[in-house]
Amino acid sequence: MSTLSDPVNLSAPRGSDAGLTPKQLADKYGLSVSGKRPSLPQYIRQLWARRSFIGAFATARLVAQYTTAKLGQLWQVLTPLLNCAVFYLVFGVIMKSRDGVPVYIAWLCVGVFVFQFSQSAIQAGTRSISDNLGLIRALHFPRASLPVAFTVIQLQQLLISMVVLVAIVLISGIMPAMTWFLIIPVLLLQSLFNTGLALVMARIGAKTSDISQLMPFLLRTWMYVSGVMYSVSGYIQTWPTVWQTVYSWNPATVYMDLMRYAFMPDSFDPHKYPGGYDAQGQALPKALILPDHIWIMAGTWALVAFVLGFVFFWKAEEEYGRG
Repeated sequence: MSTLSDPVNLSAPRGSDAGLTPKQLADKYGLSVSGKRPSLPQYIRQLWARRSFIGAFATARLVAQYTTAKLGQLWQVLTPLLNCAVFYLVFGVIMKSRDGVPVYIAWLCVGVFVFQFSQSAIQAGTRSISDNLGLIRALHFPRASLPVAFTVIQLQQLLISMVVLVAIVLISGIMPAMTWFLIIPVLLLQSLFNTGLALVMARIGAKTSDISQLMPFLLRTWMYVSGVMYSVSGYIQTWPTVWQTVYSWNPATVYMDLMRYAFMPDSFDPHKYPGGYDAQGQALPKALILPDHIWIMAGTWALVAFVLGFVFFWKAEEEYGRG
């Protein structure tokens, strides 16, 4: 017989539940672990259901990004333009890269704007989880919404900057052509590629916050070897064929070349720019080289990066915001 002094376990199952383990109790009443990672199809459906949240979050962050700056949203355009000016002075004038590229100013600006899209998306994705822990711990939503939203922000910035980029191209004497319609699929493919990398870096950045300090150096190195300020094709022509092929698969170069071709297809015409030397022995502008299978390269990079990045991020879904 129990007495008043005997301890009573109030949390122990009673009645018909007596003797059941926690797992058996959970199965009996249809309970599941809070924050458990959903299956991949469920996760995709949850993310799609939050598309309005992603759009609203991206727009709000974009508007708030430059509210403390006196020039406000103008910095979305001024930043890449200032980069173009610096690169033109150093690489175009001092290092004379402009001598080997037709319509160098327009060609340079297209490269800077396109590469900055990838650069900014990756940097923002790296910090998307670690910088938003309060939101993650307060609300329940697919965590992939954050790196996707930050990629959407960078896409919105690029679209705003495109107005100035089109003006630069027109001022350079390049008239609109049917190839301008290729800008849309190029942006879609690059957006998928950027989203995949942003998802990868978001998971890595959530575990190792120091990676955000390293990323600017890695991205700057990637920029210098990708031909943003000079023609890659002019440097690798003397390389062994296998290394030319490997180098031509650089995704940054692939998307820049496609966008440059869309804006200025004549620059890739060897009949207009055959290269060589004129009668005075001066080097003539050489046509840029577009790989034969560049669309396959662009589509492959976009699909592989997005699928692998999405699955890689989803694998750690229940870990974000903990600890």
